[in-house]
Amino acid sequence: MNAQTYMNFHGILLYRKNFKERDMLVKFLTAEAGKKMFFIRGARKRGFKMMPDILPFTYGLYSGKISRDNLSYIYSALDTDHYENISQDIYLNAYATYIMSLIDVAFPDSTPILGWFNKLFEALKLINNGIDAAIITNIIEIQLLNVFGVQPEFRGCTICGRNDLPMDYSEAYGGLICAKHYHMDPHRLHLDAKTVFYLRKFSVIDIQKINNINVNENTKRNLRNVLDKLYQDTVGINLKSKHFLDQINDLKL
Repeated sequence: MNAQTYMNFHGILLYRKNFKERDMLVKFLTAEAGKKMFFIRGARKRGFKMMPDILPFTYGLYSGKISRDNLSYIYSALDTDHYENISQDIYLNAYATYIMSLIDVAFPDSTPILGWFNKLFEALKLINNGIDAAIITNIIEIQLLNVFGVQPEFRGCTICGRNDLPMDYSEAYGGLICAKHYHMDPHRLHLDAKTVFYLRKFSVIDIQKINNINVNENTKRNLRNVLDKLYQDTVGINLKSKHFLDQINDLKL
């Protein structure tokens, strides 16, 4: 890509913030150029014609100038839509915002990540259409672990490679260990079989092929606990969106 390129691009709005008195900075994940920050002049003025096209949880086709190193610019919105259910439901909103925050910190700006653009688009569509937001979030979290450099081994035992015995997760060995080697890690996580099953399944599932998925509440809690531990111990990020999501979930208990 040249220093500046005039082009149409597909974007999913990640977040926006006010800039100066009347303007706005809006960050999109684009299919063509990765994450880009756009300067939108006059976005806070009354009657700004593009306001519906830069609302939270908007996606679509835009026309603008993409800059490699500096702020980019949007000139017009060609065809946009919104994840309406997400925008109207604080619970779905919290999950979607957390997913977008994770993707934002996982990848550098200005690096094309078409595969993850498609994953985010599908994840938000599934959540918007009523598929369990917690489970969709778990899938994204598990598949982002490799991006964060953690690369846990879910295919089989990290010690011997077997996958035909009961499994548990070992932080010390960076993945699953089979029952034959439980004695080698007294601090293994003692996960139940269903939780291990879904960790393995979610690590390879194609989110674009999900039609429906049902996980019982106990297993969902276990998945949440183990992923929180992995992110705390190995990824080490501290997101405001995650704290807000935890608060929302605590209110539901």
